[in-house]
Amino acid sequence: MNKTAKIITACAACVAAAGLCGYVISLNRESNVPTVSEVKVTEPVTEEVKLLSDNWDEEFEYVPSQEGISGKAKLYMRKNKDVAGWIRINKTILDNPVVLDPGDIPADSGYGPESYDSNSYYLDHDLEGAPFRAGTLFMDYRNVFGSSEEEQSDNIVIYGHNMANNTMFGSIRRYRQDDYKFYDESPFIELSSNYKDYQYIIFGFLITSGSWQSDFCYWNMEDFGSEEEFNGYVEKVRAGAMIDTGVDVKYGDQLLTLSTCYANEDNSRFIVVARRLRDGETAGDINSIERTPEYIQKQKEEEEKEKASGSTEASSES
Repeated sequence: MNKTAKIITACAACVAAAGLCGYVISLNRESNVPTVSEVKVTEPVTEEVKLLSDNWDEEFEYVPSQEGISGKAKLYMRKNKDVAGWIRINKTILDNPVVLDPGDIPADSGYGPESYDSNSYYLDHDLEGAPFRAGTLFMDYRNVFGSSEEEQSDNIVIYGHNMANNTMFGSIRRYRQDDYKFYDESPFIELSSNYKDYQYIIFGFLITSGSWQSDFCYWNMEDFGSEEEFNGYVEKVRAGAMIDTGVDVKYGDQLLTLSTCYANEDNSRFIVVARRLRDGETAGDINSIERTPEYIQKQKEEEEKEKASGSTEASSES
């Protein structure tokens, strides 16, 4: 795949002591690299963040259809032709449609009178195309996530704002909070295409740079040209991961990367990276997930230490 140098940003709206801070996103036309400037809001913002609460999903259950596109996908695509799927994470309020960014948008097109660069329109537009500061969850414009699994991108990259009220990708911050205990509660991600439901297991989450000068330009890795490229991506994730999940990842696994802002000061991002479940693995059953040999060995050593410690304590008490 021809990976053009298009970097995206989906920056945060966060609560500060003085009120709510917003971020204005602009694009450097010469380098295609976004720059982010902070705008201070002097008075508290009282508007409620708009939720997709039009009961669009009550008419259809979202299940894959043998005839093709699912009923729920048909319903949402009547609202927006860019709808490419749906994402859910258990024990969060993340339960949203996902659109595929349309790429460069010319002026006076179906998206309005203005022109937009790739991966920029849905930063501040809702599912119906109205201006909306929380934006919409969107896949990188280079992603392929259609009915043919052989043609799907090796790594689906989805961007969303880190909203203070936990909408969009605001709730995935829980993985880096609470001493990382939230991973044990919700290690799985459900990502449905318009044709089929898929389950993923998170194998790493980390804070990384969003700068084009970074040695880990994760936003530019939708497809891997070789096993070496794939392994390099996985190794970068493991090297920066906040915890060792022990989840086995091998060349050929389909990956999913969720990206949101972490800090404006250093243009950093928080990303959650998962792989699609393999045959024999079951969503909701962490014990069914294949682990790395190193992780298995480490677990055995820790169990032996606990047994030895228990025996020593028992002997001292007697």
